[in-house]
Amino acid sequence: MTSLQTPKHAISQICIVCYDIDRTMYEYSKRLGWGPWKVYDHSAPMLHDTYLRGEPTEFSMLGAETTVGGIGFELIQPTGGKNIYQEFLDEKGEGVQHIAVMKHSAEDSDALIADVDAPRLMGGKIGESIEFYYLETNPTLKIVIESGTGHAIDLQPVRTFSL
Repeated sequence: MTSLQTPKHAISQICIVCYDIDRTMYEYSKRLGWGPWKVYDHSAPMLHDTYLRGEPTEFSMLGAETTVGGIGFELIQPTGGKNIYQEFLDEKGEGVQHIAVMKHSAEDSDALIADVDAPRLMGGKIGESIEFYYLETNPTLKIVIESGTGHAIDLQPVRTFSL
């Protein structure tokens, strides 16, 4: 593939999990000039039909999003329940937890799942238009990939942040 070719499954977003989303937005804004940020409260009833390793569960999180060089950049602070974000924080501390390869149709999403050939770790729905899930790609790709259909950009943030 040359640099001019479009990859079959392009990166749409990179996600950092953090302990304190406000502090983290401030640091990225101050040190790198990133922002403005849209902040979302992903909790029930807007966040629904959630599961972890195939079992129904409830979890919640704060999410903040901005665009950097054409790629989405997301911060997630877990706020409740069992979830892979908190597991990551407990095991490794703050850092890159997943890379998103979001799709716009169920068919494209199914194609990604077939190509990656990995189990779903966690997922759920946000509102009526967004379905998301995380794929555990070890031992082949060594990353967690988020995918699904729809984007949080379609939602109204609970607030914004910028310096």
